[in-house]
Amino acid sequence: MDIIYKYFPTLTPQQATLFEQLYDVYVDWNSKINVISRKDIELLYERHVLHSLGLVKILQFKPMTKVMDLGTGGGFPAIPLAIFFPDVEFVPVDSIGKKMRVVQEVVNALGLKNVRPTQARAEELQENDFDFVVSRAVAPLETLVYWTQNKFATNHFHELENGLLCLKGGELEEELAAVKKKKIKVHNLSDHFDEEYFTTKKVVYVQM
Repeated sequence: MDIIYKYFPTLTPQQATLFEQLYDVYVDWNSKINVISRKDIELLYERHVLHSLGLVKILQFKPMTKVMDLGTGGGFPAIPLAIFFPDVEFVPVDSIGKKMRVVQEVVNALGLKNVRPTQARAEELQENDFDFVVSRAVAPLETLVYWTQNKFATNHFHELENGLLCLKGGELEEELAAVKKKKIKVHNLSDHFDEEYFTTKKVVYVQM
């Protein structure tokens, strides 16, 4: 938990309490339904919570923003972001039922009212009024663009226009080249976080 305070020292008491509760809730549910590798669960705050909060360094979601977390897995980045932005609606989406059960149970345990877990394939989701779609190592950018091309609201009210915010790692040249006729910007998380884990981690924004 210290690593979260290191980079976000102005958390409210409620945010701090919820982030502190995360570890025990995930350890408990991960022992029943494995959604996080056993070695990673010990590094939950660095590799999952702080990584998710890397998006905060790129964009501050305004109240009433609606965000889809595509392929949420165990609830990342949606759940840490929902704690950080209590006035933003998050819709974590995944087609795998057991993963969505864990997400729902974590949401219930923490009492998060701004998270609506949804079991579905993103491309089949009927909603089309998202301001942003976030994702974490789910699929190539070209695929994410294809899956979400009709999911965005037409009105913009952030400094970034509505689009994708993807947590990525490693070499991205081919992925970026495959996404044509889109405004793209790559942010290095190593500019914001000192830990070695973030050396190759990036946030890729694609305007939609």
